[in-house]
Amino acid sequence: MFFAKYLQPKIRLLNVYEIQLENMLLLGADEAGKGPVIGSMFVAGLVIEEEKLFDLAGYGVKDSKKLTPAKRELLARKINGIATDQYILEVRAEIIDELRLVMTMNDIMVRSFSQVVEMLHADRAVLDAADVDAARFARSVRALSKTTMDLIAEHKADEHHLVVSAASILAKVRRDASMRELESAMQCKIGSGYPHDRDTIAFLSNWVRENRDLPPCARHSWATAQRIKASFI
Repeated sequence: MFFAKYLQPKIRLLNVYEIQLENMLLLGADEAGKGPVIGSMFVAGLVIEEEKLFDLAGYGVKDSKKLTPAKRELLARKINGIATDQYILEVRAEIIDELRLVMTMNDIMVRSFSQVVEMLHADRAVLDAADVDAARFARSVRALSKTTMDLIAEHKADEHHLVVSAASILAKVRRDASMRELESAMQCKIGSGYPHDRDTIAFLSNWVRENRDLPPCARHSWATAQRIKASFI
């Protein structure tokens, strides 16, 4: 009886703790479009219940760069179906150019991830580090967002954490869609928007040749854009 009297409250506390673990909310955040010379950057934040990690694994969720566009779109629909919450921030090319006049790209990444973190609530957040120093990136985002969440940042988090992989898929799908929307609006082929893409470079070169300036969808502060502009003006 003596032991039963003191063990019973501990058993109840353990059960409550186990329930809390089962219902833990996880947040993953990743970006798509940090490096392109054309188009917006997107930072996606996804919140799921911890038990939903089994669903993500079953779907075949992985780093978006390792998936075909069709597979990413299919997975995005499935991810949306189990998400507790999500937020996708778009940072347009002209905004990136304007911000780069007063801050570094690392600062822009911190501010972008911080805004996503501010918009969501979870027990634990895992970010794909957008800085060579992952711990510094986590500290900066935590301080700027003023979050009380347990927050970490890791390099290649989209390869090691399913919730970040899922966020990377959402960001990439939105980035790809925005590029197709841009092509439709401008009625020409633009490609991926990355400097290594021949279609992208051809588009920029033809535009500058005809208009004597870079298109509004380009990141004018990018070295690639400046080089192409200088070659025709």
